[in-house]
Amino acid sequence: MEASRAVVDALVDEGAVVYGLTTGFGALADRSIDRADAAKLQENLLVSHAAGVGEPLPREVVRAMLLLRANTLALGFSGARPAVAERLLDLIRLGIHPLVPAQGSVGASGDLAPLAHLALPLIGRGQVEMGGRVVPARAALREASLEPLVLGAKEGLALLNGTQLMSALGALVSADAARLTATASVAAAMSVEALLGTDVAFSAALQATRPHPGQVAVAGELRWLLRDSTLQRSHHASVHKVQDPYSLRCVPQVHGAVRDALDYLGRVLAVEMNAATDNPLIFVDGGVADPSARATGGGRVISGGNFHGEPIALALDFAKIAVAELGSISERRTALLLDPHLNGGLPAFLSSDSGLDSGSMVLQYTAAALASENKGLAHPASVDSIPTSANQEDHVSMGPIAGRQARVIVEHVERIVAIELLCAARALDLRLAMLPGTVPGAGVAAAHAAIREVVRPWDGDREPGPDLEAIARLVREGRLSPLARPDGKTA
Repeated sequence: MEASRAVVDALVDEGAVVYGLTTGFGALADRSIDRADAAKLQENLLVSHAAGVGEPLPREVVRAMLLLRANTLALGFSGARPAVAERLLDLIRLGIHPLVPAQGSVGASGDLAPLAHLALPLIGRGQVEMGGRVVPARAALREASLEPLVLGAKEGLALLNGTQLMSALGALVSADAARLTATASVAAAMSVEALLGTDVAFSAALQATRPHPGQVAVAGELRWLLRDSTLQRSHHASVHKVQDPYSLRCVPQVHGAVRDALDYLGRVLAVEMNAATDNPLIFVDGGVADPSARATGGGRVISGGNFHGEPIALALDFAKIAVAELGSISERRTALLLDPHLNGGLPAFLSSDSGLDSGSMVLQYTAAALASENKGLAHPASVDSIPTSANQEDHVSMGPIAGRQARVIVEHVERIVAIELLCAARALDLRLAMLPGTVPGAGVAAAHAAIREVVRPWDGDREPGPDLEAIARLVREGRLSPLARPDGKTA
């Protein structure tokens, strides 16, 4: 960082015309800025670009943005002093969270507006959340015994250019979805048991004939969850069904494809979170053989487009579609559990007093509504582009929109899977009562017990909200997901 900063200082000292150091920004790159105005230029940049709107981003997103922005500066290609990255880390350490409006980035020249709001507190501007209070940034810095930074040449731009909002959203989606997909395996296994489905379709031999990694992994999880099931053995020889419906039989194929899509997002994030996404970039020791690069003082400056969010926008859109599908197939299993024509002799809507009680009927309505809403949210944001900055920035990624939509879809599917778990637990109670002496698979039994710790058995119609919220917490916190694997890990 210090070496690249020396290159910046040398360029400013010699009066070189270099984008972002001694010029305006975007379509104003042809306007030279006097050396004496270098600090004011950087302050104006942050203030003018803080044009976001909408609700503030959640605290965990802001903290992820701070961490990722500090990381990319620390790579040493941005020309920022170490003190700038350290101050971003100070905000995390001290719980000073900039208020960052969720909307305003098109995801191409970096996440400009959100990152401007993120950076304003460094210079004592903007507002922050601290200890549950919203206060002016300058007051928060004073309370933490910190002085506002005075930014040098290039440092304002170094704080703005980048994909840290997209990357932060993507990282949190990836982590939440990993817990969710493992929990969906648990829900599917419970439904298989309750519906007298067969584990034959999950055999390792079958998966080996089409060895997509996700498919193989999910089938292995189902076999593990269903191990030692006498309930399975009780009907293996029965001719009650030739084949299970797709939402049971094809769980490895569908859930597995979702896993593979999320793995792709993870691979993109592993690169993006550790990439230099600023512009221009500073290369020390003359290591870049590019005659168009501006060279001075043992380094080169190259203007390019590493801030463009297309790689992560496409990956986030892929993840949106995948997680929406996880919810779609879960809703279908819930419908099977409730339908007396398809649930293998269980009462309609799992009610023991059909007619007087509605049972779990309307829970499926809720799952269907969420699955339908996901279809609109899953439409790819990245297929759109609206030019900005007087057509200088004439193609944009819309990656932040994809990221925000992905988080909403994950939240919806957490609820859909919670509904399946709630219904499957009730159906399993009924099934075991119908087949005394049988036990479900060891993993299914453990999941059923965990659900019964937070939701009492169904004993007639009652308000389902508290039950659903209790199981949604199990899903969101990943408390069931370790049951899907022998090593007890989510992924």
